[in-house]
Amino acid sequence: MRHNRRFLVLVLALACLPLAGCATGPGGATTQEAGEADIGRGVASWYGGRFHGRRTASGELFDENALTAAHPTLPFGTRVRVRSLGNGREVVVRINDRGPHVKSRIIDLSRAAASALGFVQAGTARVVLLRP
Repeated sequence: MRHNRRFLVLVLALACLPLAGCATGPGGATTQEAGEADIGRGVASWYGGRFHGRRTASGELFDENALTAAHPTLPFGTRVRVRSLGNGREVVVRINDRGPHVKSRIIDLSRAAASALGFVQAGTARVVLLRP
């Protein structure tokens, strides 16, 4: 009898955990729509300033005012929807560069994209990368 009770408690505890890839908000509501598969989650940063006007890895000139991003593996030209996990804002960016060159980050956004997400001042933000 005691063994069955422990099993039941374990099953109930696991049933209350959010599904992988879904974050829960207040009241347990999911913040990710059903069927919306994420490409990745982690910390985003932004770059601009001294890189503005220089060539990107794709060969085009970097424009800090364009909605572009650097990603280590996604093909150039890929469009990615970036959602801030802090405030829910979203922006669609085009991959045109390689980076970030800081191991703990998953994407480097242009200044314009970081501004759209509201983290220029902070420098970094927790994000989820989604298909557009």
